[in-house]
Amino acid sequence: MIESNSILLFVTDAPKSASFYGQLLGQEPVEASPTFAMFILPSGLALGLWSKTGVEPAPAATGGGCDLGFKVATADTVDTLHAEWQGKGATILLPPTNLDFGRTFVAADPDGHRLRVYNVAEG
Repeated sequence: MIESNSILLFVTDAPKSASFYGQLLGQEPVEASPTFAMFILPSGLALGLWSKTGVEPAPAATGGGCDLGFKVATADTVDTLHAEWQGKGATILLPPTNLDFGRTFVAADPDGHRLRVYNVAEG
């Protein structure tokens, strides 16, 4: 049986990516090596950062093909995190915007993986 869930992102430089995510998430990885780092998100989901040169079979895609979503409790939190992440050097692809599902912004990590922070509108 499956014991837990994780998302593995293939990265160019695992320590650099671990530093980037550590700043954004405000936490240290629970595991770190020159080719891999693992964070446990508040939801319990594990986020792994794996140096793409060691992955078997080799990944065919690069970052940016999907969003890693971070749901937050309020629309104001979207704006707050946008300002914080921008201040920490995240590349902003979409500033805080109201879409049909609620308020959101999109940032990118050093490898182009899209990070979507969002709040679902009530009603």
